[in-house]
Amino acid sequence: MTIDVQAISDLGPDDRAAFFERDAGIEAVRGDVRDIVDRVRTEGDVAVREFTSEFDGIEVGNIEITDKCERAADEVDDGIRNAIETAVANVREFHEAQLPDDWQREFSEGRTLGRRFRSLERVGVYVPGGSAAYPSSAIMGIVPAVVAGVDHVSVVTPPADELNPVTLAAIHIAGADAVYSVGGAQGIAGLAYGTETITNVQKIVGPGNKWVTAAKAEVRGDVEIDFLAGPSEVVAVADESADPALVAAELVAQAEHDPNASVVAVTDNEATADAVAVAVDEQVGDRDRAEIIREALANDASGVLHARSMSEAILFTEAYAPEHLSIIADDDESILERIDSAGSVFLGPNTPVAAGDYASGTNHVLPTNGGARVAGGLSVETFLRSTTVQRLSADGLADLGETITTLADAEGLEAHAASVRLRLDDETDR
Repeated sequence: MTIDVQAISDLGPDDRAAFFERDAGIEAVRGDVRDIVDRVRTEGDVAVREFTSEFDGIEVGNIEITDKCERAADEVDDGIRNAIETAVANVREFHEAQLPDDWQREFSEGRTLGRRFRSLERVGVYVPGGSAAYPSSAIMGIVPAVVAGVDHVSVVTPPADELNPVTLAAIHIAGADAVYSVGGAQGIAGLAYGTETITNVQKIVGPGNKWVTAAKAEVRGDVEIDFLAGPSEVVAVADESADPALVAAELVAQAEHDPNASVVAVTDNEATADAVAVAVDEQVGDRDRAEIIREALANDASGVLHARSMSEAILFTEAYAPEHLSIIADDDESILERIDSAGSVFLGPNTPVAAGDYASGTNHVLPTNGGARVAGGLSVETFLRSTTVQRLSADGLADLGETITTLADAEGLEAHAASVRLRLDDETDR
């Protein structure tokens, strides 16, 4: 059997740790990444070119490839261009719905409070390359930034002898302002600190391998990041009504990403669990990425789990806090109501995770490694900052005066209290 079937009640401490203590694997490369980041910060383009040659085996001519992306968008097959444009439009529509409005209102007489939102000026998006092309990641990172109103969106993407034209086209159509042919830790460092060619940014977003993730951890503090994302994850919750082939398809699809992907099916029906495992075997077959899929399915953090009840299945899923959550069950909305921690949720038999990966409109840059317990995925808010605004009338300050001065005096901050009493005294004098 390609994937193990286990009862949740039989999981020992080591088994549970494998499921619940996932990590991005960045510590093993943290030291090397620190050296890369330091050299890019001090040596700029020279270090970028050297590391690109060492790690990618590519001697880069022009680091900036913005014009190549524009040409790719003109030259790509019409069918592919239409697909990119449809995905971009759907992602834009969903993220436009997230734009918050500035507001002010009077909470009590003479006390008006509000909040306003402004976009960041410069952000960087990492678009992965490597063993697969990821035009979808370009769309997911760039479009929300554009919708938010970011002035300058920079993209770094790994170089290649032949850059993937679909990815380049997607980068342009999504709305990037500048694109650089540099990947890995050196790409993140270039965005964080700038080089002679690369414009530095205020925030870096986007998924990547452990070198990219470690570099994001290293530069955090000098520049903001979205989150530290690890390999892809999915939990599929199913009941006896679920078609095992559809559940299996979700596991195989996410396993295709990475040998370290974590894929789990949880069901309260033992026959369904067994049928899902069989369907996984059948679906792996001789797919192009079958070897990667099998490695992911063999991970200790992957498996088909049989729960004694749907409540046990839900408790496991909540503790897991998956990046992607597929629910294929008669009462899917009820199950969803009991799960708070998930990056993105896919309800029903006609909603594959791939829909969100590409074109439904939601964002596929999502927290992994349990990050969904405390954070959501990439959104318009990722690229915004908020400012609170307040105005007090003389009467409004008078109403608050005793409260403010009492607390300021209690904290020993006499000047704070004096700044209020001065105004109250002036008002009395008038």
